[in-house]
Amino acid sequence: MRFDKLEDWLTWQETLHPTVIDLGLERVGRVWDRLRPADPPFPIVTVAGTNGKGSTVAMLEAIYGAAGYRTAAYCSPHLLRYNERIRLEGREVADEALRDAFARVDAARGEESLTYFEFGTLAAMDLFVRAQPDLAILEVGLGGRLDAVNLFDTDLAIITSIGRDHTAWLGESLAEIAGEKAGILRPGRPVVLGHREPQPILLERARTLDCPAWVLGRDFDWREDPPGWQWRGPAYPPLNLLPPALRGPIQFDNAATVIMATVCLRERFPVSMVHLRQGFQRARLPGRFQVLPGAPSWILDVAHNGPAAQALAASLSTYPCPGRHHAVLGLLSDKEPAAVAGPLLEWVDCWHLGAADNPRALAVTELAAALRSLGREKGRDLMLRPYASLREAIRGAHDQALSGDCVLAYGSFTTVEAVLRTGPLSA
Repeated sequence: MRFDKLEDWLTWQETLHPTVIDLGLERVGRVWDRLRPADPPFPIVTVAGTNGKGSTVAMLEAIYGAAGYRTAAYCSPHLLRYNERIRLEGREVADEALRDAFARVDAARGEESLTYFEFGTLAAMDLFVRAQPDLAILEVGLGGRLDAVNLFDTDLAIITSIGRDHTAWLGESLAEIAGEKAGILRPGRPVVLGHREPQPILLERARTLDCPAWVLGRDFDWREDPPGWQWRGPAYPPLNLLPPALRGPIQFDNAATVIMATVCLRERFPVSMVHLRQGFQRARLPGRFQVLPGAPSWILDVAHNGPAAQALAASLSTYPCPGRHHAVLGLLSDKEPAAVAGPLLEWVDCWHLGAADNPRALAVTELAAALRSLGREKGRDLMLRPYASLREAIRGAHDQALSGDCVLAYGSFTTVEAVLRTGPLSA
């Protein structure tokens, strides 16, 4: 084995390939053929989209787990531990199992160079094949068509929202981005579209491949039904449910999409109303409108693009805050500051700006300049407080917020990670 410690494996993988992102299936496909020459022997659900992928995976995993099925789940990125990415029956895989899987991938790759994500994807699938789950739920890392997850044929495709993100790799227009995500479709296999206005290319691709397509707002939908909500769609009478444990209005769209997915799989994996209710209440996913109670309260969200910021603003409108709103914002350099900050302007009273200790982080000077420009464009004088680091921004927000205030930490996984690792009180 090349390394004894998981951390050493991960550090080495970050340097193995000349670029962090290198979309394509040729290299990773050749390694998989040497590692596991046969196709995975279990059904696969593949989840793509700009936002909502992780929530969708978590809900599906919880529902099928409640029904007694043995699940495998793969998602990315992680917040605190790499093990979060690979779960069997709802539990993170152990370090030892990961090290062994990495060693098998390393032996199979020969001279092939793999990215960090590709290495992890192959290790996850190797572990899943050994575990023989009833069902595997895979989250696409970036795009769809050329993402390593798309090496494996899906039995059911789910595409959540489509928005501008990763434009350097997926294209500038929504149609181009949607076309990349449509790459996960397979001939004759169903697809669930969890967006009310899907890009035409998604429906065209489904027709071309003869994929049964189910669209939110057209074929299934939900409505408020206090104290909960009601789902309407094929196969079931109207279903009355409590709000999902994952917070925010956008989670109702995700939950409705998940129910439609269970309908598509009901012949092989039947679930009951009890399983749906239990799954929605048991699903957990840190960093998605996660509230840390206290005085002040902290709200953590990994929103890092325009549509996610809009969803975050909608969630804030439902969360009572008697005092002011502070925001700790840190972005990666490939993000659009105006798109991420704009939807929150009417909510945030003071912006605390920082940059993570990450080579991809957007410099605080650039972030501050972008927000000043946004403020001038909107005719608003924004209160901006730049800091030397993200850690100092967290401390600054904590020190200045009063007991009735709310502190929103968002903009990237690294921003949420910094709060979870240090805690706002000890930052």
